[in-house]
Amino acid sequence: MSTKIEYNLKSALSSKVLLSLYRKMLKPRLVEEKMLILLRQGKISKWFSGIGQEAISVGVASALEDDEYILPMHRNLGVFTTREIPLYRLFSQWQGKMNGFTKGRDRSFHFGTQEFNIVGMISHLGPQLGIADGIALANKIKGNHKVCAVFTGEGGTSEGDFHEALNVASVWSLPVLFCVENNGYGLSTPTTEQFNCKNIADKGIGYGMESHIVDGNNILEVYTKIDELAKSVRKKPRPILLEFKTFRMRGHEEASGTKYVPEDLMEYWGAKDPLENFKEYLIKEKILTNDIETTYRKEIIKEINEHLKLAFDEEKITPNLETELKDVYKDFEYEAVNPSINKNKIRFVDAISDGLKLSMEKHNDLVIMGQDVAEYGGVFKITDGFVEGFGKDRVRNTPICESAIVSAAYGLSINGVKSVMEMQFADFVSSGFNPIVNLLAKSHYRWGQNADIVVRMPCGAGVGAGPFHSQTNEAWFTKTPGLKVVYPAFPQDAKGLLASAIEDPNPVLFFEHKGLYRSVYQDVSEGYFTTEIGKATLLKDGIHLTIISYGAAVHWVLDALENLPEIKADVIDLRTLQPLDTATIYQSVKKTGKAIIVQEDSLFGGIASDVSALITENCFKFLDAPVKRVASLETPIPFQSDLEQQYLGKDKLSEAIVNLHHY
Repeated sequence: MSTKIEYNLKSALSSKVLLSLYRKMLKPRLVEEKMLILLRQGKISKWFSGIGQEAISVGVASALEDDEYILPMHRNLGVFTTREIPLYRLFSQWQGKMNGFTKGRDRSFHFGTQEFNIVGMISHLGPQLGIADGIALANKIKGNHKVCAVFTGEGGTSEGDFHEALNVASVWSLPVLFCVENNGYGLSTPTTEQFNCKNIADKGIGYGMESHIVDGNNILEVYTKIDELAKSVRKKPRPILLEFKTFRMRGHEEASGTKYVPEDLMEYWGAKDPLENFKEYLIKEKILTNDIETTYRKEIIKEINEHLKLAFDEEKITPNLETELKDVYKDFEYEAVNPSINKNKIRFVDAISDGLKLSMEKHNDLVIMGQDVAEYGGVFKITDGFVEGFGKDRVRNTPICESAIVSAAYGLSINGVKSVMEMQFADFVSSGFNPIVNLLAKSHYRWGQNADIVVRMPCGAGVGAGPFHSQTNEAWFTKTPGLKVVYPAFPQDAKGLLASAIEDPNPVLFFEHKGLYRSVYQDVSEGYFTTEIGKATLLKDGIHLTIISYGAAVHWVLDALENLPEIKADVIDLRTLQPLDTATIYQSVKKTGKAIIVQEDSLFGGIASDVSALITENCFKFLDAPVKRVASLETPIPFQSDLEQQYLGKDKLSEAIVNLHHY
């Protein structure tokens, strides 16, 4: 076969480097060939082939330093082998064995490893790019002169996360190499049906970003270009968009096949095979000999077979319920910091601000991110003055891109930095929903990586803000294992719980009711203190019934009981919805025999439904009446004050309490 790739960079590289690059490409090719055999034998479940694209993975990984993060995708086996991950661990991963990286909980390349500075992808693709932003931001804040490389395919560039991540990286001058493998097809959809510009690299213009087109099948061009750019970015941090022109020679995954690809196109790219062309070039230049090549193959095949035996001989995972449940969250031993006896009467909003400020002082690398949180101080002025106290590196205005910023917060956590992200309104979390429920929530369970992030959620009705600024959407997240959900009703609790949420290395959704910000005052302890997450509090002690609530609805309950002096009720403020303090609930219900759960959210599918079910299942023989729920209407939240008042469940509460009392 005649050489179809021009190699004109020999003088820049030694023979040792050239041979090393060849061997590094040969290894993933031989691994893949063996995997395809095993797939046909039913010994692995799925395979995403990178045959024909090895030059990109190997070239990028070889050019970066070992302690620089790489975020690969399905077809980047060469990243893993170049980083010299023991093959038996990869084989165990693909067979769902314990020596893999996910304890059998995720498959193929859906894993990361801090040991090798690799962060694997999720099937949703786009968030991977935002994670790289966060890793790079941490590098920039630390001033460690490290670069980060992240991969995506041409299909992934159609996702909104691609736009968001590149925009953030450009605005913040983050040291990220965005590596787009343009391999012709997103599953079966050709590039002509995915985007209408000539080159993906052209998109860099819109972000004010440097971009380059690289022959993805030319290992020397890939390696030397990445080496050059990485050295430059380490000195002058900035993002760069790289489009690698290549082709996918096999199906999206093996079951898909390639029947939709024209035969002449397959032949054209087959002639541009990066391994065979480079081999021919090295032989022609008398750098690679048949003996050397034979030795490489024997060594690699021997390694593959030996490591396959280790993986095959490894025992199958025995399910362990305790281990499965324990790994959802990172272990965290709560250490109480007792509140001061010195108190000041302040508003709910001031307690949040003070708690956040004191946490910024305690954790000197804690980063706050959100729309308008810097000089403006946030729309609720909670971070007013923070820029002057902590600087713009740590108090960062963000573009309007919730998904990328949640992903960036995850990247910060991967790189050892805590963060608090403010959703300007809890309603807007829907634009960042995917990375919260699929990255943050599943991360520790999947590969042992915690997400040290607090997402602040200003929420709630009663302030005439209408359908898009008034939701209390906690039930979206209490359903998702791996998230903690906190929802205080009083300033003292808000301050202490926020401090604990920031201390906790797990992802916390911290709900703050806007209607309480400036309407509720309390004597709040001075200085830094913590309040334990997962513990409810008994606000009133009674004998007739148990009323369970949280957030603004707690104040509905207290107001209602003021006008019903004849009814003596236990009033439980949950404070935390996930994990839920069921012990306090059950103890009270077993004492009173009656229970009513009050929430501001609409009734169906809310937290009240689950609490009701738990009481019924665990306290049934103690009940003297059906468990009652009070909530708001099954409609979106209206703006006009009379309609909003009708929507809220507050006016139905007193009647429900009386009816349950007399049942």
